[in-house]
Amino acid sequence: MADVDRRKRIKIENTKVKGTLVLTDNHSLSISTIKDEVFSGRKVSLQLISAFHSESTARGIRGKLGKETQLKNWVSTVITPTTKGDSTFELDFDWEEEIGVPGAFLITNRHHKEFYLKTLTLEDVPNCGRVHFICNSWVYPEEHYNKRYRIFFSNQTYLPGKTPEGLLYYREEELEELRGNGTGKREEWDRVYDYDVYNDLSDPDKGSEHIRPTFGGTSEYPYPRRCRTGRPPSKTDPDTESRVPILQSLTIYVPRDERFSNLKMGDVYAYGIKLVSQGLLPGFEAIFDKISDEIVGTLENILQTKFENVSSNNFNEFSSFDDVLKLYKGGLPLPKSDFLESLREKIPFEFLRELLRSDGEQLSKFPTPQVIQGDESAWMKDEEFGREMLAGINPVVIRRLQEFPPCSKLDPIKFGNQNSTMTVDDIKDQLEGLSVLEAITYNKLFILDHHDPLMPYLRGINETNTKIYATRTILFLKKDGTLKPVAIELSLPHPDGDEFGVISTVHTPALEGIKGTIWLLAKAYASVNDSGYHQLVCHWLHTHASIEPFIIATNRQLSVLHPIHKLLHPHFRDTMNINALARQTLINAGGLLEKTVFPDKYAVELSCNMYKEWAFTEQALPADLIKRGVAVEDPASRHGVRLLIEDYPFVVDGLEVWAAIKSWVTNYVYIYYTDNNDIQNDTELQEWWTDVRTKGHGDKEHELWWPKMQTRDDLIHSCTIIIWTASALHAAVNFGQYPYGGYLPNRPATSRRFIPSDPTTVDYKELETDREKAFLKTVTPQLQSVLGISLIEILSRHSSDEVYLGQREEKEWTNDDMALEAFEKFGEDLREIEGRILEMNLDENLKNRYGPAEVPYTLLCPSSEVGLTGRGIPNSVSI
Repeated sequence: MADVDRRKRIKIENTKVKGTLVLTDNHSLSISTIKDEVFSGRKVSLQLISAFHSESTARGIRGKLGKETQLKNWVSTVITPTTKGDSTFELDFDWEEEIGVPGAFLITNRHHKEFYLKTLTLEDVPNCGRVHFICNSWVYPEEHYNKRYRIFFSNQTYLPGKTPEGLLYYREEELEELRGNGTGKREEWDRVYDYDVYNDLSDPDKGSEHIRPTFGGTSEYPYPRRCRTGRPPSKTDPDTESRVPILQSLTIYVPRDERFSNLKMGDVYAYGIKLVSQGLLPGFEAIFDKISDEIVGTLENILQTKFENVSSNNFNEFSSFDDVLKLYKGGLPLPKSDFLESLREKIPFEFLRELLRSDGEQLSKFPTPQVIQGDESAWMKDEEFGREMLAGINPVVIRRLQEFPPCSKLDPIKFGNQNSTMTVDDIKDQLEGLSVLEAITYNKLFILDHHDPLMPYLRGINETNTKIYATRTILFLKKDGTLKPVAIELSLPHPDGDEFGVISTVHTPALEGIKGTIWLLAKAYASVNDSGYHQLVCHWLHTHASIEPFIIATNRQLSVLHPIHKLLHPHFRDTMNINALARQTLINAGGLLEKTVFPDKYAVELSCNMYKEWAFTEQALPADLIKRGVAVEDPASRHGVRLLIEDYPFVVDGLEVWAAIKSWVTNYVYIYYTDNNDIQNDTELQEWWTDVRTKGHGDKEHELWWPKMQTRDDLIHSCTIIIWTASALHAAVNFGQYPYGGYLPNRPATSRRFIPSDPTTVDYKELETDREKAFLKTVTPQLQSVLGISLIEILSRHSSDEVYLGQREEKEWTNDDMALEAFEKFGEDLREIEGRILEMNLDENLKNRYGPAEVPYTLLCPSSEVGLTGRGIPNSVSI
């Protein structure tokens, strides 16, 4: 009997376990390079780690390590690539009985370059079978790591208290690496997730006009935290982080695994080149007439100077709406120029020289936005203006009017009387026979209110090239379910000082003559305000900026073995990278958003002021609807709320998606947490939630609305909000930007003058004689329009490697069958929701789903193709 046992043991010990390693050739380390370095003595080695068999070491108890396995003759063992860009290699592990089930492996890279490791799969492991490791990570040479190796875990899931003892050591060690020590400049190979304030938007070395406040860390300027880079301070201000040169924008630090894939990076480069060629070249020569020859030697100086001059140079005015349409039908011709030709010769790269063509070829041609595809003038109709507040780019601001006239919440000591000057007489004849009191009582009046958020900045904004009013727009819910704008109030600070309140005028619908033009302009001013508020608050602050602290906290405190890490990780893809690019080129001092939306240098400060009102729990869709008064609680209804605007496409579709997400999260959480004690005893989960509250959103630490994270319901609700915000909410406020805002008259981003008031002037007479010219002289000029359109075209596109809600990059993201089944059910739910959305869009009784502009509401359809589709819910804030 002993001989039989011995023979079995020898057989097991002599077993070779086959491993399959998948790498991606990301142009960093090619397969030929691997071959050369293997033969020159440089190697990559792996060691398996036992999940259940431990050993004592000087640093504590840890899983037993298997023998080091070298990767040899990689090229000769290449199998057919699994996907384009992937290379698959076989390797053999000498099996050791004392290892048992491998739960992790160490890999050491002794090459001089990094490579991207996707997966390792072990087949026919004795007493176990198949073991799969999802890596999806860059592995740098050993000298870049404190431990000189990287560790990867299998796709098994463990709560901290249920982690095998041998893996617990490595689980904690990995989290320590990811937290870092909070010091030093971060390098490209670092994997450190840490927090910092927004002190990197200014560029004080360039002058006072490039100085902005530090956002975050103070009661005056509270803000979510961003990823710490550790760059040195600027030369002139020790509290401001130095800037990355414009040509190095794509190298700004985020942990390397948070960077775009090569496929997406290619898209970013292509879109960036298009942005430069389309958005910056019109007016190129006019801008550069102001620049001395000494500073045109490098592309960096060229680009930087062009950005700085965008808002001060109008290039040409659009003279008519037909003139605007040329952007989509033929493009703007570039003038032939000896200047441009001489400049091209100074640019060292051929593809960049092509951006400066001087042959007059039309470069600034854009796809036709959906809002003008069916009817080029429908955008001007009041019905379409109201519909877009329910089914347009920004359907998350409108609220029910509960008092008339509307009142202000601004401090009357500082700002005087800011209450509305509207009267009953202004709107009483537009309410389908109802009195104003009855309309309020029957929940028929709504308001798009951009008065209080803008008024504190209005005097400063109007000292720039922008000329804007604070606006209140009152809308009436008609019997057919559509919203009719009935009054727009335009307000300016009192000329004698803020404490004296405002000067306001009220405008009502009109079709003809001067009043008709002024009404069209009043809607434009309201749209300008909504455009800026959308971009800076509803889009940037409420999705991009507010999600980043959750990403950082998750990587710092939740191991990849943790079920909640596996749940949330897909919803964080590419967000840190796109946010880093935004800080570098969009929301920074002099950046694209300051040049294309009206608040100018007050842009981020406006969003900072709105963060004071941000509450995590109010980001839940049902809570948001109740707060805005567009729904009331109704326990008997399917979603727990009853809509007061029944045909509200964003909300109708959004509640379906919200419910699907919540159902998926509930099913998933119940797999791993049997009761509330499991929540309370989960040390990683508790540290994660503490990190989010006290560090990531540290300026909101003492708010009472934070969930306590003591029950399964707390966890389910919090994760549902995170996933909703990163996926569906972002999709709803992002991917409609080009379909609706790509045609600037429909969604102007700036205004340059107030309504003419002197009847003796040409401008005033144009209000009656040339409505189109009067309108276009007021809103965004040609050069700024092209730049803005170029930007939102990029932001509205789905990349070729996008992963949508209900999908995963890896089919084997977990080996837990119950979790996989729950996720499959989630995907089925979303497909059913998409079918219902498309069916509702065909219902002629639901007028807000299609509208005069003939744009069906598809922004919350979960799936999409690549490109400008006006639909699709990516898993994450990825653009």
